[in-house]
Amino acid sequence: MRRVPVFRRAALPPPMARPVAAAVLTIVGGFFILLGGLSVAILGAFLSFFGISSYVFVLGVILGLLTLLIGFLMLLVPVGHSVLGAIAIVCALASIVVALGGFVLGFLLTLVGGILAVMWRRPREPFVTVPGRVVPPTPP
Repeated sequence: MRRVPVFRRAALPPPMARPVAAAVLTIVGGFFILLGGLSVAILGAFLSFFGISSYVFVLGVILGLLTLLIGFLMLLVPVGHSVLGAIAIVCALASIVVALGGFVLGFLLTLVGGILAVMWRRPREPFVTVPGRVVPPTPP
């Protein structure tokens, strides 16, 4: 009896089904942007005693919270990784102006997280392998 060869894939660990690295970097960067925004907001509260009041100082806090939300959405909705990554990149660039870039570290972490989210690919379905079919011998 002759067996038909079956090609099997090497046993690899299953690929990740979510952009976890991108989400974690975005979340950590969001915390730094939030801290930078809080420091700018405290500076704005101090300046308001001298008659300089504006809502611009609150934008850093809002941007930090938005970046945190985007990071958590990357974990919860992996289908939207491209859009969420692009929004994370825009938030990272905007944080330079309104939140001191999250002390530069938040800017860098969120930027790298956004780039990773845009470049992340959904894992492919594994190959389904079945045992080969036994072919009966040909009659003489």
